[in-house]
Amino acid sequence: MSVRDEIERALQAAFAPRDLQVVDDSDSHRGHAGHDGRGESHFNVRIRADAFDGLSRVAQHRAVHKALGDIVPRIHALALDIGA
Repeated sequence: MSVRDEIERALQAAFAPRDLQVVDDSDSHRGHAGHDGRGESHFNVRIRADAFDGLSRVAQHRAVHKALGDIVPRIHALALDIGA
């Protein structure tokens, strides 16, 4: 299973989002730090879920990182666009 699919499954399971987009943006970072040529190093995530309602931005990010668990240390960059 790809890292992109792992991210998507973990976030679906944790938040049952109304909107979830996980984009592997690794190719646009070729030659930059953290890109080892194999890909699956840079991701952009847009997620909208009721679970984020009333949470501060920091709490939202912490919740996503917790849901992703051991996936986070395996990637170089994770850009998050989170909302309720």
